[in-house]
Amino acid sequence: MITLLDTAWVHTQTALLPPLTHLLRVCMCVCAPMSPSKIYCTGELLRQVQTAKLFDDNKSFVDMKLAANPEVVMEAFSNLSQRFPNGTAPPSELWLFVNAYFVDDGKQFEPWTPPDWHERPVFLSKVSDSKLRGWAEELHGLWKSLGRKVGFALYSMIYSPNPVIIPGGRFTEFYYWDSYWVLNGLLLSEMTDTARGMIQNFLHMVDRYGFVPNGGRIYYERRSQPPFLSLMVESFYEATGDVEFLRQALPTLVKEYMFWMENRSTAVEVNGTSCVLNQPALRGGHSRAEKLWAELKSAAESGWDFSSRWYTDTSHGGPGSLQDTSVSSVLPVDLNALLCRCEHLLASFHRTLSTYLIPGAMESVLWDVEKGAWFDYNLQSGVRNYAFYPTNLSPLWARCYSQPAMGLKALHYLRGSGGLDYPNGVPTSLRESTQQWDLPNAWPPLQHMLIEGLAQLDSADSQELAFALAQRWIHTNWLAYAKYRAMFEKYDVSGDGKPGGGGEYEVQLGFGWTNGVALQLLDQYGDRLSSGGMTYMFSNFNS
Repeated sequence: MITLLDTAWVHTQTALLPPLTHLLRVCMCVCAPMSPSKIYCTGELLRQVQTAKLFDDNKSFVDMKLAANPEVVMEAFSNLSQRFPNGTAPPSELWLFVNAYFVDDGKQFEPWTPPDWHERPVFLSKVSDSKLRGWAEELHGLWKSLGRKVGFALYSMIYSPNPVIIPGGRFTEFYYWDSYWVLNGLLLSEMTDTARGMIQNFLHMVDRYGFVPNGGRIYYERRSQPPFLSLMVESFYEATGDVEFLRQALPTLVKEYMFWMENRSTAVEVNGTSCVLNQPALRGGHSRAEKLWAELKSAAESGWDFSSRWYTDTSHGGPGSLQDTSVSSVLPVDLNALLCRCEHLLASFHRTLSTYLIPGAMESVLWDVEKGAWFDYNLQSGVRNYAFYPTNLSPLWARCYSQPAMGLKALHYLRGSGGLDYPNGVPTSLRESTQQWDLPNAWPPLQHMLIEGLAQLDSADSQELAFALAQRWIHTNWLAYAKYRAMFEKYDVSGDGKPGGGGEYEVQLGFGWTNGVALQLLDQYGDRLSSGGMTYMFSNFNS
């Protein structure tokens, strides 16, 4: 899940030399000059409040409502800061100021229950295990608690014309790539009107910004997330057969695709072959601080904020840390697989589009024939990163490879990778770095992409492994729900029913994409899944 990344938190995590006033000039967003943006995105008020750590959660302040017009608030803050020699108000004065000019009234969204929700969607009848079926009914019911409608007020929210389903917990606005799994869950719940409205919101964002912002706040307007909009439209079209909706959406889908090809791509030459591949690289300034900010924003755009996967500069001899993040040096497998799948979709939607030859480029640069998998490529060193990540198999999910034998090689790679050695899911990496996109955490979208990729191979062994991984994941989710009566954004692979951890905030419950993944697996394997545990011997995983 993507977070705000306030200046004080990054400063303490990276121990950078430049002062916070310098860091602030390259804040996580660049907003329009209208007033709320100056408060929520950049400026001295934001710097002082976040540095003073008035709130336990760095997201709290920037999600509060203004109690007066922005101009009034900024004038009052100017008067406050002028009372102190260095222009910095003490925390006690800032606290009084914030309570006078900001309100946390919990009314950023109007109450909204999706009107197309109903009690008995058809997919529930596919779940044989009575306990899992009852649980699925409760998950289906959670959509009602996660529905939100954006109101007009002095907030940091991005306006969306239709109501949304939020992730949950501290994430009270829409998030882009989360919504793909949310939407697939909604379609299983037969909530097509809600699903259509969410897609229309994203199409509206592309028409406004040229891309879909990371999330529904103005401090996310500078960056996107993995571009799943074309896949959302695919899911909706397959569920509804609505040709007119597809026709209307197509020009905007092409617009988003071209944004990624024109603004998030780079040319690379490997073994005499020139390729164009993609990376979530936002550009920064020249100083060390500015460059790091750009790298952190790029990591946020990748969806993996943060992970040792991006630690590419460890010249100091240590194991690497957040300040070694260098996303701009990496060509990630999963992003390129996703855009490859988007291209195939757009070509099937509109037969005239086929601009880039991503599958060939991916195989030239990212595929390793000896190891039998795809690996991130480092542009600086010119070598692949052979560490295990579930994304090393994402081309299987994207159906973006040229030879069937490659799928079988990837299956063999997975069995020997160490990624199957944990009882409660496939970890995000095999390295413990304290970051949330590393061991011991397992994330729902990565589980689903891996399972779906394996299930699509023409191999009984691969399909059975896909089921076994689905059983593991459902059992982990089920145990946690039975214990906490909640779904979480991530889980610990080594603890039965234990939520994940790490990163800058406490694990969040809700949780949109976790619910969506669980419902999809219950729909696909409901006749075999068991609440009592695994029906497949784990020793067979690595055979």
